[in-house]
Amino acid sequence: MTAALTNTAATLLRILALSAMMIAPVGGLAWSNAGGLGIEKQGAGLVLFVTLQRQSMS
Repeated sequence: MTAALTNTAATLLRILALSAMMIAPVGGLAWSNAGGLGIEKQGAGLVLFVTLQRQSMS
């Protein structure tokens, strides 16, 4: 019973380590690109945002 539990725990740790190694770079990129509090509105984006806000208020 103890040997089976040890093997299961070792397998789960390997799966966890492999998952962390695959997901960590994606998470790092997402975190580094999430510097602002939202999408910066400049130019056409600002015009679209204001237009949609006005339409939703009327």
